Amino acid sequence: MQTALADFIRNTPRGERADRILRACVHCGFCTATCPTYQLLGDELDGPRGRIYQIKQILEGRPPTPVMQTHLDRCLTCRACETTCPSGVDYHQLIDIGREVLEELQPRPPGQRLQRKAMVWLFSDARRFAPAMALARMLRPLLPSRAASKILPKTAAVAAPDRPTGRRMLLLEGCVQPVLAPQINQALARVLGRLGIALESPPAASCCGALPQHLSETEKARQMARRNIDAWWPLLHERQVEALVVSASGCAAQVRDYPALLADDPAYRDRASELAAATVDPVEIIARSQPENLAVRPSAERIAVHTPCTQQHALKLEGEVERLLQRLGYTLTSVAEGHLCCGSAGTYSLTQATLSRRLRSRKLAALNIDRPDRIVTANIGCLGQLHSEDGPRVSHWINLLEENLPSR
Repeated sequence: MQTALADFIRNTPRGERADRILRACVHCGFCTATCPTYQLLGDELDGPRGRIYQIKQILEGRPPTPVMQTHLDRCLTCRACETTCPSGVDYHQLIDIGREVLEELQPRPPGQRLQRKAMVWLFSDARRFAPAMALARMLRPLLPSRAASKILPKTAAVAAPDRPTGRRMLLLEGCVQPVLAPQINQALARVLGRLGIALESPPAASCCGALPQHLSETEKARQMARRNIDAWWPLLHERQVEALVVSASGCAAQVRDYPALLADDPAYRDRASELAAATVDPVEIIARSQPENLAVRPSAERIAVHTPCTQQHALKLEGEVERLLQRLGYTLTSVAEGHLCCGSAGTYSLTQATLSRRLRSRKLAALNIDRPDRIVTANIGCLGQLHSEDGPRVSHWINLLEENLPSR
């Protein structure tokens, strides 16, 4: 694709990145076949090809409009289009640049700006989110059913792990997950402990920065990335730990993107690259660590696996959880449309509630096609999105393993 960037962005770092990505696109349209919003709406401007064209117009100097903002806002950043694209277009980086520039040129109405800043303030810090969630759980019986369904019930704590003395890894605790589902990282510590791996979480590390980045507060996302690198990098660089393990695939995808986020920061870009290379999903660790040594006793439940968009399209681990569970003896059910997003996508279920509900209904139908007893996933957002009072139990797949570990 030919480009002619406007003066305001030509020869700038983000302009050069956008130009390179735009020129890679050949407008073949293969991406529309796997775009969730295009599948629902049938509008070219609500598919990757149409959004790329709109971003190109903005960067070439066409005045942005609220309609353009609506089409870019509707993107889930699920990255299914990247998996489909034969030209290797780095779409998620382009949509971030487009949204950031549009935010600067086309200010939102005050209500939208307040909502987005409130979400970043609340959800990116567990110290603020925890008391808010405690209050929400207390008031849950009084809330409308749609709002109440977003509040996951409190669960019992998982048993403390054994005390391994061999391998050591860092753990990203996260911001939302420790409040909504602390049992996930508790189960991860217990499972990895059986494989001789101890986890530690430097207190200075916190939110990965995905939430502010996808709400166009890119500089805040960079600040969070720098803080996490300062907390993690010395231990990794000095070989005191061998990896950073992240149990929420959305957070792992964000940390893997730190090199791009900090590409223009000479003080952090090399460290960001080293950290990204050391970031792993739990399935990668367990699959490579003789999982049979866990001596898991699979339950009789029939399991449907929901692979989050970030795990299959960003981390490139499609099918890995299924293969591990089958290797350990679990019975898996058929799942339709595994490539389509569940509609969670961070804060998307709040900012684009109607589309999110439609995607959720479609995904639940696809997961329940073979009537599973349980649905497992690898991301806290997907877990909350798929949770239903009257449907199969939904949990992280690591909790499934932990529940089936033999006692000692």
